[in-house]
Amino acid sequence: MTQLENLVVRISEIEVFPMYLDEYVAILKEEAEASVRLEPGVISIYPMFVEENASQIRILEIYLDEKAYKDHLQTPHFKHYKSSTLKMVKSLKLIDMESMDKETMPYIFKKLER
Repeated sequence: MTQLENLVVRISEIEVFPMYLDEYVAILKEEAEASVRLEPGVISIYPMFVEENASQIRILEIYLDEKAYKDHLQTPHFKHYKSSTLKMVKSLKLIDMESMDKETMPYIFKKLER
């Protein structure tokens, strides 16, 4: 079994109350940066706005495996994000995804290297 077969890939669909949007984004950006920088098992925490509505956030999350995901949930930066944004989130849906082409995935990130 290759390492790619164990990947956990998820899309988080989040709606933020508009009055909290700036504060939420600042906290999320801090959490995403720390997760990718500090956690070897976190491949991607990539937050995005829905173009038509900035209070709609999507996050592409990719973890090396289930253990990396569970470890991520226990980190101080994730716990801070979760507890400090709870009142800001109107809705949250976690969608587990399955890659159609796991062989190509390493090339996607390779192309981003500088």
